[in-house]
Amino acid sequence: MEGYGPYQISKLLSEAKVEIPAVHLARFQEGVNRTKPVKDPYGWGSSTIVNILKKREYLGHTINFKTRKHFKDKKSHYVDESEWTIFENTHEAIIDQETFDNVQRIRANVRRYPDGWGDAHPLTGLMYCADCGGKMYVHRVNNGKRDPQFTCSQYSKIPCGTLCGTQHRIRAEAVLTLITDMLRAIAEYSKNDRAEFIRTVQETQAAQQAADISKKRKRLAAAQKRAGELEKLICKIYEDNALGKLPDARYEALDAQYAKEQDTLHAEITELEKAVTGYEQSRKSAEKFIALIDKYENFDTLTNTMLNEFVEKILVHERARKGSQDTTQEVEIYFNFVGRYIPPALQPVPLTPEEQEELRKKEVRKDRLHQNYLRRKANGKQKEWEERYNAKRKAQVESAKAAIRAEDMEKGVFIPVSQLPRQEPRKATISASAAV
Repeated sequence: MEGYGPYQISKLLSEAKVEIPAVHLARFQEGVNRTKPVKDPYGWGSSTIVNILKKREYLGHTINFKTRKHFKDKKSHYVDESEWTIFENTHEAIIDQETFDNVQRIRANVRRYPDGWGDAHPLTGLMYCADCGGKMYVHRVNNGKRDPQFTCSQYSKIPCGTLCGTQHRIRAEAVLTLITDMLRAIAEYSKNDRAEFIRTVQETQAAQQAADISKKRKRLAAAQKRAGELEKLICKIYEDNALGKLPDARYEALDAQYAKEQDTLHAEITELEKAVTGYEQSRKSAEKFIALIDKYENFDTLTNTMLNEFVEKILVHERARKGSQDTTQEVEIYFNFVGRYIPPALQPVPLTPEEQEELRKKEVRKDRLHQNYLRRKANGKQKEWEERYNAKRKAQVESAKAAIRAEDMEKGVFIPVSQLPRQEPRKATISASAAV
């Protein structure tokens, strides 16, 4: 919940001298490795952390039939989660359901690539492009400044601009400020008018879920209808093949095609049925959101844990006018339990006639400046200016980047390959027994 990955958690546990599970169990004469010598009693592995993070037994449940012996090799093999038998609340839980679900969501979204920056950005895994739905990745240095910015990952995939038309670039600090303002406004609203706050949260959640569940019910009916049609088609082509009306090659091709579509439909129907069944169970989640708001006294500083507890996802739209210093950019923040909720203090208000006129004048001025830019571009003046400016600007940016790199090298964030200790290549030796 604090933003650490499995490898980072294992490193922290090793540094804190926490015993690995095998050593801990051996102290109580338990486990399969109690008689085996342990090389490093504090040697945690990331795979062990992953198994702990997804273990449902820690929720207080007993899980049976995870494996099944195969008739061929007589060995146990793990089966699909849908075939497990879960007995709930059989013992004391050591983790609550909300935290467990949040961790599974975080692990499904975040992908940490090894780089020289250490910890992942707090918004990593929460930012998505509103147009293509792709993840947004952080760039920590821009134009020689330490200014983290997120851009759409689909835009930069070769050929650039085909999967997503624009970068949807946005400063990370602007998003964090927006989240802070929204949470602060929500907390203040909940304290001033508790009953009204509860009512608006429940109404927002009901409206969003009703629209979503209506679409899923329609899709479920269509998928079930198509699954029935496929069953009839498979029986029909089987009879035609048996009676000699359909060649074997054609029958095999159609059967494979129908079977593939049938498998896809069955998986989709299962997911849709779960969503429809869980609709009524999730209606009390508004109360969980309210309890989460009450958990914190203020939102002056956003921690990784707070972000992961409150925010489900953030959708970033493209700016209204690219290339303009004064423009707007829509950002949709979806909270856990309630979805997209905007407190009354941040709801858009109608503009006065004076404000509308001022806004119109700004747009007219932007259009005029853009037309001037197009004329300069057409007659070549813009290119001449860019050549002079870019040469000077490039030197400044390169100088700033070099200063940042020198600072990071001094802190030990990363070491250039040229400065690594030289190692002589080792010659391989083959033993006599191996040669024979």
